[in-house]
Amino acid sequence: MAVQSTTLDRKVAERPPASLWRDALERLLKNRLAILGGIFVILLVLLAVVGPFITPYGYSQTDTQLIRDLRGPANPGQGGHLFGTDILGRDLLSRIMDGARISMTVALVVQVTVILIGVPIGALAGWFGGRVDNLLMRITDITYAFPDLLFIILLTVVFKDTWFGDAMDGLLLVFVAIGIVSWVGVARLVRGQMLSLKETEYVEAARAIGVPDRKIVTRHLLPNAIGPIIVAVTLGIPGAILAEALLAFIGIGANPPRASWGSLITDGQTWMSSEPHLLLFPAIAIALALLSFTFLGDGLRDALDPKLKGKQ
Repeated sequence: MAVQSTTLDRKVAERPPASLWRDALERLLKNRLAILGGIFVILLVLLAVVGPFITPYGYSQTDTQLIRDLRGPANPGQGGHLFGTDILGRDLLSRIMDGARISMTVALVVQVTVILIGVPIGALAGWFGGRVDNLLMRITDITYAFPDLLFIILLTVVFKDTWFGDAMDGLLLVFVAIGIVSWVGVARLVRGQMLSLKETEYVEAARAIGVPDRKIVTRHLLPNAIGPIIVAVTLGIPGAILAEALLAFIGIGANPPRASWGSLITDGQTWMSSEPHLLLFPAIAIALALLSFTFLGDGLRDALDPKLKGKQ
């Protein structure tokens, strides 16, 4: 019996300790909708990166045969165009792929802007408290109360004829403007995490031995708050994509001939009765992208929530 007990103790000692990230990955893999969403997100990223290089047509290339024959937009599958063409004879699939690149770029630029603004403001407010917290949270409340669409329109008007307004075919300004009005939620989240974590024992111990505030925040508090931040950023991507599509729908966004999914829908709704494919395919692309990021974000939220460990 003593030999068996010793062997069992040795096996337990050799077993690698469970970690938060390993447990989170195991829970995430059990969520079928999250995995399905993650797979489509990966496909969407690959489509945005390599899609425009493997299509037989450019996003601005016109099928001269359609123009010469005075035919309208090609239906899906006609003339080598899998999704058909628009009213100018441009391949719709190629334009949707270029729109995917725009959507993935807005997802990246907006969330980077949100992190760069929201995380520092939330961390400073939560750590210092008092007047600093009151000042930063009032700024946050003002930003939240100001109409997002109006603020974005004002920025686009102010910087319209500058290098910033012309960067990335006019898209960089729109992406940064969306990020500037979207950081409020992350700032409040980080502030709440700081308020709860700074009262823990290891923070009190770090203070007692004289660790500077900057190191406590960057090396102890923020790493422990990274899970909720990842979830917030992932769930914020669908809103950023939808905001860009809405702006493109009202004419604010990429300079022609580039087109985002929103501007494709704008063009498609004009011909909805006679050429429904011009509206249908971009709408499906937006819907699938929003659902995929939402499923993935929900899965990450459930996986990174330690309270759910005992329920799964």
